[in-house]
Amino acid sequence: MNIFNHIPLFRNRKAGKKQDKRITQGGNFSPGATVVLSAPRRFGLGLDDYMTAIRDAENVDYPRRVRLYDLYNDILLDPHLFAVVQKRKSGVLGRKILFRRNGQDDDKVNEQLASPWFLRFVEDALDAQLWGFSLMQFFVNRQGWMDYYLVPRKHVDLQNGTIRHRQENLTGEPFDNFSDLLLVNGKEPLGILARTAPYVIYKRGTMGDWSQYAELFGMPVRKYTYDAADPAAREATISDAMDQGGGSVFLCPDGTNLEFIESGNKTGSSELYSTFVERCNAEISKAVVGNTLTTEASETGTQALGTVHRQVEDELSKQDGLFILNLLNYEMTDIFASLGIDTRGGSFVFAEEEELGLLQKADLFAKARLNLHLPISDDYLYEQLKIEKPDSYAQLVQRMEEERMQDGQPDNQPQNRARSRFFVPAPGSGALEW
Repeated sequence: MNIFNHIPLFRNRKAGKKQDKRITQGGNFSPGATVVLSAPRRFGLGLDDYMTAIRDAENVDYPRRVRLYDLYNDILLDPHLFAVVQKRKSGVLGRKILFRRNGQDDDKVNEQLASPWFLRFVEDALDAQLWGFSLMQFFVNRQGWMDYYLVPRKHVDLQNGTIRHRQENLTGEPFDNFSDLLLVNGKEPLGILARTAPYVIYKRGTMGDWSQYAELFGMPVRKYTYDAADPAAREATISDAMDQGGGSVFLCPDGTNLEFIESGNKTGSSELYSTFVERCNAEISKAVVGNTLTTEASETGTQALGTVHRQVEDELSKQDGLFILNLLNYEMTDIFASLGIDTRGGSFVFAEEEELGLLQKADLFAKARLNLHLPISDDYLYEQLKIEKPDSYAQLVQRMEEERMQDGQPDNQPQNRARSRFFVPAPGSGALEW
């Protein structure tokens, strides 16, 4: 049984005073706060903690995601995971969303979409794919702009539809007590981060072992000898050794022998650590952006393979974009209406993106006009090349025409066209007689 089928996507009720409550947050010394925050547990988390967190989150009767989301907060400190997460979200965050009614942009609604809250909202909605869900309460702030509050995920009980006062509570306040709630569900109940967590944990352990290996075998070992019958000489030797840095030091009395036995194939051992870290990064990239060649340079990758990986990433961006548009066009209509934003008869769309840059367009237009002799409107050229049309346009065109006529060159025809032919014309009356 899918628990999400029994949870309304949003609440927008005005019938009672209770249902207009705003969700508030604070610390232990904030009386009356709906949510009392607790610091996340970080560092020192291993695979045992990961498996326990998964079991707690999937418990049928009393699901608890506190450990799981503490783990998510911790693994997002990993630079590679953070980078690929931002890379995936940038495919949607970098595109402009507009509201159009009857094919025309609606300036009133688009003014809201251009405000800071909307970019935060799109990012938090995309995070539902990573964390499993996002719960938001919308309102109008003091400046008159639409805004929202993201409910801390550790305080949300999806199965029972409640918001917990403290993250360790078993019961909470029902969703129905709050107005204008929007629940955004990801495709995976526990989110994509559940797939990446083991590889971040493996990589951290490997990096720690690699660091210890470099400390032991990457620095030279200093050997000091001293007179065993002179305690003062020993103390002076120890003092000198400590003042010269933190490398390994061996103290040997005169007359003793110290032998260093080197470990075999130190280069191969170092490459083993490096290869394992790269493998973990590759698996993380696959889980988040669906490929590896768009995030890491590879000596074995080809251009064709890179193109395929890029297409996979583009398809994920299209899916994420459609996810956001469906959210705006279907699941948020009542919330927009409740906050005084009329979206009837219109739809949210992505702004059209220009495939060619200005230099590419200019080169294309020049070839079309000079080589192919295609008629192109001057007004269209001004518009596409983003050049301001001069006020004295007609006079300037007439002057250019007069200069061309004086030079004896027809319009749009290159000079010395006849002389540019290298070969003479072929005979038209048959083969020559010799």
